[in-house]
Amino acid sequence: MSAEIEARLSALGITLPTAAAPVANYVPAVRTGSLVVLSGQIPLADGAPAVTGLMGRDLTLEDGQAAARLCGVNLIAQLKAVCDGDLGRVARIVRLGVFVAATPDYTDHPKVANGVSDLMVDVFGEAGRHARAAVGCASLPLGVPVEVDAMVEIRD
Repeated sequence: MSAEIEARLSALGITLPTAAAPVANYVPAVRTGSLVVLSGQIPLADGAPAVTGLMGRDLTLEDGQAAARLCGVNLIAQLKAVCDGDLGRVARIVRLGVFVAATPDYTDHPKVANGVSDLMVDVFGEAGRHARAAVGCASLPLGVPVEVDAMVEIRD
């Protein structure tokens, strides 16, 4: 299963980065039983924000979806670290929380969130189908437009 997931990542042109270290007083992931709760990931590439700005003012829907997808890539990197390098241990992406920095009149938060939701299904297949919340907010760390956290079931 791990080889299949790695092949999917490769086919999508995704090379996972090294899991980012926390920048404040938190841990990147907490495991309780078979559930892993992953801290929010932002669209970082090479240690810096790849996208900044507000949805509805500075960025197109496609920009937002790409930012959400990059958050998902960073979540998968964190998940791979939790799974000791074996993404085949992922039993289910249970829930994604997608925070979208946007103008007050912006209403396409769910469409932005599809950037990460689609990625999880593309990578994990049926196990990537998940519950989700897409929430608008005034701002996010470092001026990024999207942050995504996750709950994931893993196997031992």
